[in-house]
Amino acid sequence: MNLEKILAISGKPGLYVLKVQTRTGFVAESLTDGKKITVNLKSNVSLLSEISIYTYDGEKPLTEVMQRIATKENKGQAISHKEDNATLAAYFKEILPDYDEERVYPSDIKKVLNWYNTLQAKGLVTDLAPAAVEAVEETPVVEEKPKKAPAAKKAKAKKEE
Repeated sequence: MNLEKILAISGKPGLYVLKVQTRTGFVAESLTDGKKITVNLKSNVSLLSEISIYTYDGEKPLTEVMQRIATKENKGQAISHKEDNATLAAYFKEILPDYDEERVYPSDIKKVLNWYNTLQAKGLVTDLAPAAVEAVEETPVVEEKPKKAPAAKKAKAKKEE
């Protein structure tokens, strides 16, 4: 299951696929209705591939948790995220027995199951293990300003003489 270009955008329902990066942000397409939206760099955006679930032994990547759900459900739909909290907790305990119950809230479990069911409905749940992520150096975009400061200092220095 490859979650590299799948996004969760704070304040927006559902999941999105990263389409194009722009100078001021990016364009994302909704998995639910297919509408494209522009998102600026100030928005709180999470890549699903970067999310982890707390366990007593450390953290498990969301990709691994989703793969476990897919294995348990034979790549079918998981239980609804609208079930009561006790049912959700019991289900999640089957998937990830050592998850940290104090740090993983029912709302987190609901999100994971909702995301899984959304990805499954779109046919994005596959057998493929996530590809090893290569370290890609990103060059920050820096606007260059004309260097007028040294000339201004020279002019100021001449006036003082």
